[in-house]
Amino acid sequence: MGQTRYDFTDETVIVTGGTSGIGRAVARRFGEAGATVVVADIREEPKERDESAPTAEAIEDDGGRATFVETDVSSPPEVVSVVEAAREFGGVDVMVNNAGIYRHASLLETDVDSFDQVFAINVRGVFAGCRAAARDMLERGEPGSIVNTASISSEYAQVGHTMYDASKGAVMMLTRVAALELAQYDIRVNAVAPGIIETTFGSGNPDAESRVDDQFIHEDAGLPDIGEQGQEARIPMDRMASPEELAGSYLFLAADDASYITGHLLYVDGGYQIV
Repeated sequence: MGQTRYDFTDETVIVTGGTSGIGRAVARRFGEAGATVVVADIREEPKERDESAPTAEAIEDDGGRATFVETDVSSPPEVVSVVEAAREFGGVDVMVNNAGIYRHASLLETDVDSFDQVFAINVRGVFAGCRAAARDMLERGEPGSIVNTASISSEYAQVGHTMYDASKGAVMMLTRVAALELAQYDIRVNAVAPGIIETTFGSGNPDAESRVDDQFIHEDAGLPDIGEQGQEARIPMDRMASPEELAGSYLFLAADDASYITGHLLYVDGGYQIV
């Protein structure tokens, strides 16, 4: 089957959590489409063992234009700094709020610090990204597109996912409210809801030092090891997806082909939600 080719020439795209996993695949796909890509993450090096070049470097090696900005999305001022950095390239046209982490614990086992940490990155980070990007677009008088990374967990409860499911449910509602409020300014806000993706997850200790590493490890907001969770049995397509299989959905929602789509949660899950 053929592949859709998008053209984002002369546009600037910010991808948070763009160092590895889904974020890396999305950033590289935007780079291939001609966009200037601002990769925002807490560390530059990819976690994949078979990837040595940082995302921005890989995009430039392929003939694209990109830069890296060290960013902790749980800090709104740092998110604002990323958007300000995009001004060097004309200002943000597409904001991809992808950074996120995962913590596994039941309601009775969940501690407040871990809960706050998950929400600081998964929810506050998306809120800060939406707000900073929208303000930049409004200040410049330009239309734009914001694409958030939600999850099948945005609407489907799972045992042991107290923090994660709640945070992704919040991302879904942030997306819808932002879309409602920003539609009058020609700023569209949508979300991709990944299913079970082939990415690596860390152990997730809630201390300050590991918190930084974990944001890097979990930048792509998928689900934990499905072998442990036993969820592969309910995927109609009977397999996990690669990060590259999700990238196109982000470009579609950001492109003119989706000019009349806003407030939408696009499932890319192999049919998980229909079982």
